[in-house]
Amino acid sequence: MTIPTEGVLLRVFIGESDQWHGKPLYEAIVMKARELHLAGATVLRGPMGFGATSRLHTAKILRLSSDLPIVIEIVDSKEKIDELLVHIDDMVTEGLVTLENVRVYRYRSRQAQPDD
Repeated sequence: MTIPTEGVLLRVFIGESDQWHGKPLYEAIVMKARELHLAGATVLRGPMGFGATSRLHTAKILRLSSDLPIVIEIVDSKEKIDELLVHIDDMVTEGLVTLENVRVYRYRSRQAQPDD
């Protein structure tokens, strides 16, 4: 799979406990991106954060939160990201969704490398 050198970075900021049809929202978003044949997705779990409500979510022992911050990052062409955004709009009822233009420097798979 190839992606253009000029792409879009989609970031979705949600909570770890957010759900979509009985499963974790971050999992549902990644699976939808895969279903739509996007280039890839990464889910990052944050040890601390807050959002629009200013409620602090932290992994500190004395204040163990079951709703830590989650960030999903996906880079692909504008057209592919736009296709996913239709679904994201329905799925993300609380959180933050951002878009940035990016220049893709390298995207390759080990399988695509000859003589490795």
